[in-house]
Amino acid sequence: MPSSGCRCRRRRVSATTPTLARRLGAFDATMIVMGGIIGSGIFINPYVVAQSVHTPALIVGAWVAGGVIALLGAFAYAELAALRPEVGGQYAYLRDAYHPSVAFLYGWALLLIVQSGGMAAVAATFAKYVVTLTGVAIPDSLLAVVTLLLLTLINCLGVRSGSNTQTALMLLKLAAIAMLVIAGATIAAPHVAARAMLDAPISSDLFIRFGAAMTPVMFAYGGWQTASFVSGELARPRRDLPIGLLAGIVGVITIYVGVTYICVRALGANGLAHSPTPASAVMRLALGERGAQLIAAGIAISTLGFLSQSMLTAPRVYYAMAADGLFFRSVGRISAKTHVPVVAIALQGIVAIVITLSGTYEQILGYVVSTDFIFFGLTGLALFIFRRRQPPAGFRTPGHPITTAIFTISCWIVVIATIAKSPKNSLIGFAILAAGLPAYAWWRRSAGKEIAGSPT
Repeated sequence: MPSSGCRCRRRRVSATTPTLARRLGAFDATMIVMGGIIGSGIFINPYVVAQSVHTPALIVGAWVAGGVIALLGAFAYAELAALRPEVGGQYAYLRDAYHPSVAFLYGWALLLIVQSGGMAAVAATFAKYVVTLTGVAIPDSLLAVVTLLLLTLINCLGVRSGSNTQTALMLLKLAAIAMLVIAGATIAAPHVAARAMLDAPISSDLFIRFGAAMTPVMFAYGGWQTASFVSGELARPRRDLPIGLLAGIVGVITIYVGVTYICVRALGANGLAHSPTPASAVMRLALGERGAQLIAAGIAISTLGFLSQSMLTAPRVYYAMAADGLFFRSVGRISAKTHVPVVAIALQGIVAIVITLSGTYEQILGYVVSTDFIFFGLTGLALFIFRRRQPPAGFRTPGHPITTAIFTISCWIVVIATIAKSPKNSLIGFAILAAGLPAYAWWRRSAGKEIAGSPT
């Protein structure tokens, strides 16, 4: 039982009430982890990193460092998954470690900022690539909306349907990345690499620039935590989720470092810094315009895979909120036929579509990093709290408390750096977050009245 002073209770479930179906395994979890991380970022962000640091060692080193931080976070989340193998994942960790209000604010931010804003932006990116590649006469926004509607429908058909779609897109995504790496390594002529490890003497300026380079890296590595949301549908969550987290992140680190190395090898550090679409530039060097078109198709598939993963995972948080009495009752309903939270899935699709049509997704993305990493840091701290409260349950984080502390502190550094770089966007994000407090108070009062009025 949580010891956070929580008064919210899960609504009563009868023996005939439909429940989530535990139909996913470790492989599904691994594909969900990788699908939640790999979107379009790795095809573009090496260019952003190269604008801050200017030697191959520093550029590749930033992606290695980001991968290490993500892996340390995965260690902590793997232990939390063993301790709290419940639907909602990170939502449940925050609820039981701190207070239901903290968990509610996380779900609130997920729906209004982090997940929906990201999905709207990625849907727009997918639509632009498809229109450019095919020349089809259809507005980008309409294609983005149709795509979101289709993925909403697929995930309403059942968790296996959504997972199979996600796995298929993930495998196609890996094929596109393999094509990029192989073509860049074997066909594109290598650029003469700089011998210097650093582009300037060790100083505060160098550390600040390396820190700036880490921001797009950490953003590109984000998303692995969403696999925890489907804990309630994993056959053996205490085993499957830790395996998925660790295997998935190790796989992504290998991919990200490999792609960055290939980009630096083919374009050079300076060339990379002047190539806004480095993956296309590498494929153009290797295979001409046909190569650029092939990788553009790969990027479109990658963005579609990210959308599929988001539609599969995030609605489980809104379902968990409703099950706790902290959201609309209908969002907590499970379909008797498909055993998935169809209203929660539809809600996610609708909010993402509204943001897509409003055209405000680029602005919302500016609020994502500072908001998201606050909860990353809080979740890292949650492991310290659970270690004090209860005995171990399966997986134990290697090197804890040092490794967990490094991850947590890194998250707070990202928040501070983001506030310093974009104070206006950060404040707007925090204001949206704070607006969730009166919403939480209202739903908590409503849940209290429902409990008081129910028969005992």
